[in-house]
Amino acid sequence: MIPPEDRYPHAPLPSRPRLTWPGGARLAVWVCPNIEHYEFLPAQIGSPRDPWPRTPHPDVLSYSLKDYGNRAGVWRMMECLDAHGIRGSVSFSMSVGEMFPEILDAMLARDWDVFSHGLFNTRYHWNLPEDAERAEIMASVEAWRRMTGKQLRGWFSPAASNTLRTPDLVAEAGISYLCDFYHDDQPTPIRVRSGRLVSIPYSMDLNDAVMIGAGAAEGEDFCRAGIDMFETLYAEGLTQPRVMCIALHPYIMGRPHRIRHLDRLLSHIGGHDGVWFATGAEMADWYLANHYDAAMRG
Repeated sequence: MIPPEDRYPHAPLPSRPRLTWPGGARLAVWVCPNIEHYEFLPAQIGSPRDPWPRTPHPDVLSYSLKDYGNRAGVWRMMECLDAHGIRGSVSFSMSVGEMFPEILDAMLARDWDVFSHGLFNTRYHWNLPEDAERAEIMASVEAWRRMTGKQLRGWFSPAASNTLRTPDLVAEAGISYLCDFYHDDQPTPIRVRSGRLVSIPYSMDLNDAVMIGAGAAEGEDFCRAGIDMFETLYAEGLTQPRVMCIALHPYIMGRPHRIRHLDRLLSHIGGHDGVWFATGAEMADWYLANHYDAAMRG
């Protein structure tokens, strides 16, 4: 196994060769709705962690709060992104596409990008043997091909439950980009046993599940933090272009009292020149074609 500290070369951001984005953009912004399914009675895979915090079971309250996202919140979020002309990059529980085909159809009609968040967000990959984790990853690849006829482009382990082998198995499955690392403001190459893989910056900071789901903030705080993040990255991007990720969950930010704050954040960002609203696949393809080889050489 390649140890985590050897997965990507150390390269202080100020001393790197200048990253470029299409059209000379100084900041790539990707908006990532996490469209997930949480099993009411989950199959425990790889970890004894209980996805439902309230006992005794069944945890009807927690399940129904999550289910709101696929019944109501996702449609409100889609309307918000439509209003700004933004294609989402979806962290997708692959089971959603077959359980709720209306959601899949709406995503495909909008030409949204998809990176797999596993089959369910209640099936964790921690401690899985290599063959078992490989099978879980391939199940997502095969599900996406079955639903769309296309190769899956990106990967984000369910509940961030990656293992030390995850990058190798993802690259082996023909996937181009990974969202399991949170170490940079730019894409970076990931060393794998075979193939090529790029890390695209995902956010655990500007993430409504972390900020709001944990009870530490509300929609207005999320918007303010997003504007602060944008202003810093946009200014820095004048000399060294960056990536900004807005990580969303329809069962949280798709609530009626919060959606206006997402709308306000996207309006602020969209009012600036030099912003590229990108998808994960678009960033990965650009980086692989223009920067990956040089970055791997250091």
